[in-house]
Amino acid sequence: MTSSSATRVPRSAVGLRSERGPVLLGVMLSTGLVAIDSTILATAVPAVVGDLGGLSQFPWLFSIYVLAQAVSVPVYGKVADLLGRKNVMLVGVVLFVVGSLLCGLAWSMGSLIAFRAVQGLGAGAIQPIGMTIIGDIYSVAERATVQGYVASVWAISSLVGPTLGGFFSEALSWRWIFFVNLPLGAAAGWMLWRRFQESPRPVTARPRIDWAGTLLLLLGTVALLVGLLEGGVLWSWGSPASIGLFVGAAVLLVAFVVVERNAAEPVLPLWVFRHRVVGGAMLVSLVVGVMLLGLTSYVPLYAQGVLGAGAIVAGFALAAMTLGWPVAASTSGRLYLRLGFRATMLIGSVLAVAGSALLLTVGPDSSVWQLAAACLVLGLGFGYVASPSLVAAQSAVPWHERGVATSASIFARSVGSAVGVAAFGAVANTVVRDRLGGAPTDLESLPSGVLAPALGAVFVAAAAVSVTMLLASLVMPREVREAGADD
Repeated sequence: MTSSSATRVPRSAVGLRSERGPVLLGVMLSTGLVAIDSTILATAVPAVVGDLGGLSQFPWLFSIYVLAQAVSVPVYGKVADLLGRKNVMLVGVVLFVVGSLLCGLAWSMGSLIAFRAVQGLGAGAIQPIGMTIIGDIYSVAERATVQGYVASVWAISSLVGPTLGGFFSEALSWRWIFFVNLPLGAAAGWMLWRRFQESPRPVTARPRIDWAGTLLLLLGTVALLVGLLEGGVLWSWGSPASIGLFVGAAVLLVAFVVVERNAAEPVLPLWVFRHRVVGGAMLVSLVVGVMLLGLTSYVPLYAQGVLGAGAIVAGFALAAMTLGWPVAASTSGRLYLRLGFRATMLIGSVLAVAGSALLLTVGPDSSVWQLAAACLVLGLGFGYVASPSLVAAQSAVPWHERGVATSASIFARSVGSAVGVAAFGAVANTVVRDRLGGAPTDLESLPSGVLAPALGAVFVAAAAVSVTMLLASLVMPREVREAGADD
């Protein structure tokens, strides 16, 4: 079956009131945990620091979460293929809820950072396994409709998250930012426990866990991501710390490849890189990750430091991007059912290039509306690229490889996000160094006359990266054949 031959399924057949509706609701509630968490904490920075101190350590609240999520994603995907999705998903929900409870009870910045790592380990299971469950219980045509439900979670969270964060910080306590996850997680776990019945692919022998590959992948990825996230921040790029991390990451990842070639059940099989559909989805996800987190870091800074907007208005500019993505994701099904996956991804890539071009027209005299418009177009482009590529990857492999295919795509996006933060940060700091004769302690303290050209250079880099998204989309074949359960 090809993507273009599928027919659209009515919403009533796959909605929340359908037979599979409770499972869909459980996945949506679980996804809501991760989606709200991605926006709710940012507005509580002053309250958390005022209570716990540790301003210099605060960025690690985000870095450790991203790190824990990224390194655990491939492991969860493989275990889900071996043992089934339900138990892995429930472990993710439990870890996230326990991490949230501990974060709410944190007594210092160090303890809060440690407990955020527990949250990240939970998120590492929820996001890929939730999407894998969707791929298991719905056909390609049905997923064209179901995507709207899942995308709505991200859209609502992008609006509700910052508001809730501000409300809890001012009216109650920043700790409720984490406590609010407890009832939501309990509802998600109960729904999946009671209503999700799966029939995992039978195995004739006891599953063999690739412990050596898992350890090498975890250590290599941690070294790489820490080097990317903290290079140019905690230490210079040419320092022994940076060189040691990158050399260590290279050695560990090369050893990982050697081990995976001979492993009976490799944690991240090397075939995912050779498979044209899965490999294409990973390549596109990598590029999306580079642009997404890179721009997320600098668009609000441009709105505040250059355009003179307040924090709320700056957040609105970024919200345009986070709203554009789910809007595109929820409507992309109609396109890929009619035109195919690659054509839809190319449309998204063109939109991303157009959004990047609009971003280049933003200057110190522009309005925040102009910045928001560029972000909206970029978000639409990301949605029309990322969602179809993930559905294509899931469709092209059988049940026992779907968890790996899904997690590989999300893992690539996580790595791309770290690359984007590092690369765009290096671009901005290079411009600042040329103008000031030295690297700044932080970009937020720079005058607008220096900050504007620095962030303008970041936008030029983003435009260049957006062109590579077009090339990456061309890797996807014109037609994607849907694999059977045991192909």
